[in-house]
Amino acid sequence: QTQLVESGGGLVQPGGSLRLSCTNSGSLFNINTMGWYRQAPGKQRELVASIDRDGITNYADFAKGRFTISRDNAKKILTLQMNSLEIEDTADYYCNAHDIYFTDSGRKTHDYWGQGTQVTVSS
Repeated sequence: QTQLVESGGGLVQPGGSLRLSCTNSGSLFNINTMGWYRQAPGKQRELVASIDRDGITNYADFAKGRFTISRDNAKKILTLQMNSLEIEDTADYYCNAHDIYFTDSGRKTHDYWGQGTQVTVSS
């Protein structure tokens, strides 16, 4: 199974919290780097946070101090805890698995994406 399935989006007031989850029934959690991206209307998709299998994380500046990414490889769950949400956080949030592999042609990459979950921050 190469499908990533997100859940947890919704409507929240400014200052509130949401917890997004991403699961996969196949082997995508063997991929080293997984992360969350978001895309607001009229804007490009951007990285929110990523995490590798060893738990090393990387956050976009806007996410630092407010969002926490975590990963349970055994349970095949990727989560994004979002606190102190702002109106500007309104977007569709996507789970990603970034695969790197090697063939006779050299290094290759492939991105797996979920279908997205909508987060709306509004009063």
